[in-house]
Amino acid sequence: MSATTFNPVSAPDYLPKEKLRELQTERMANILRRAYEKVPFYKESFDSMGVTPESFKNLEDIAKFPFTIKTNLRDTYPFGLFASPLSEVVRLHASSGTTGKPIVVAYTKEDLDVWQNAMVRSLISCGCSKHDLIQIAYGYGLFTGGLGAHAGAEGLGATVIPASGGNTERQIMLLKDFGVTGIACTPSYFVHMIEEAGKMGIDMRQLPLRVGIFGAEPWTPEMRHYVEEAAGIKAFDIYGLSEITGPGVAVECECQQGMHVFEDLFYPEIVDPDTLQPVPDGVEGELVITTLMKMAMPMIRYRTRDLTSIMTEKCSCGRTIRRISKISHRSDDMFIIRGVNVFPSQIETAILSEGKQLLQYQIVLTRTKSLDNMEVHIELTPEMFSDKVSEIEAITKRFSKAIEKIINIRAAVKMLPPNSIPRSTGKAKRVIDKRND
Repeated sequence: MSATTFNPVSAPDYLPKEKLRELQTERMANILRRAYEKVPFYKESFDSMGVTPESFKNLEDIAKFPFTIKTNLRDTYPFGLFASPLSEVVRLHASSGTTGKPIVVAYTKEDLDVWQNAMVRSLISCGCSKHDLIQIAYGYGLFTGGLGAHAGAEGLGATVIPASGGNTERQIMLLKDFGVTGIACTPSYFVHMIEEAGKMGIDMRQLPLRVGIFGAEPWTPEMRHYVEEAAGIKAFDIYGLSEITGPGVAVECECQQGMHVFEDLFYPEIVDPDTLQPVPDGVEGELVITTLMKMAMPMIRYRTRDLTSIMTEKCSCGRTIRRISKISHRSDDMFIIRGVNVFPSQIETAILSEGKQLLQYQIVLTRTKSLDNMEVHIELTPEMFSDKVSEIEAITKRFSKAIEKIINIRAAVKMLPPNSIPRSTGKAKRVIDKRND
């Protein structure tokens, strides 16, 4: 279905469970067959597990098939996982490639229609309509965020402002002068916008802005509370990843109680990250996704590394597609300090529990004689900054106690002067890993 002819009333979001399972089963069988017949990697991996597309009879059978991991995409760089010839591929996206070769993903024209459809449904879920002015402050280009959100807003019929990332003063000027009602960007960048607006003497709460669609990085409930209070908006979590399609895999509704997965397009599983066995609904594990309608580059049981759970309660919004709990951390984000598992999201929660606003922070990891160490750098606001050593020591002790209360070990805390931590227009770099330096 083309997003331009999208009818939210008849959307699969509200299908009866039995009808949805029928649709998923049909699409899963088709995508497994396409992957096996068109992608040598999948034929080899299926054969190695002793399965073929004919091994799939019902949705539970997907557990018989092999996983796909990020390394597989890098090993087949650039076009080794394509199921469509380049003559049918109309767009390529890629990850930043900061840890090696970038992840390359492909789209046919039909794939772009499916993606736009998911993004239209996402924006509707967040309460947006054709009457909104939506500013896209995700980066455009090879990153999927900007163009994905842009296509969704256009498909919805909203007025789109393709601001891209950066030039924060101009972003705020556009919000104010154009009367923008919706914004899409990373949550950390919006926090930076709030900070800069304050310096410009602009109270975000006085602007027409009412909706924020934030994704591309984990963020905590405490951060949502800060953003909604500081900007006077309703902040929604949107989830996606380039390997699957981009933003629009799952999104919150007006209830803000978990993210609805567009299950007719993306089939979710939750597995134990250690045993890789399925876990019951309601139990946290690693999210695994199979694309059901991605023709150019199908993904079969892709391990996202994101930790979440399938929520069992019905949502009062009326949607029948299942929800996943908020993703606050990834299995590969975890680090171990003195035998304790620590996630960056826990540090953020501790900082927000002590301060009235989200202070800029970074976690610096080092290693001494095979022992990992953590130091938390927290940037002081101009109001907090003092040249009195005793006052800085008191503030340091306060935050150190707040962090210890959350993670149950004492962390070294260093308070930094205002504006000393670099700001990002995209994903914030919260962890500086120097363990292998």
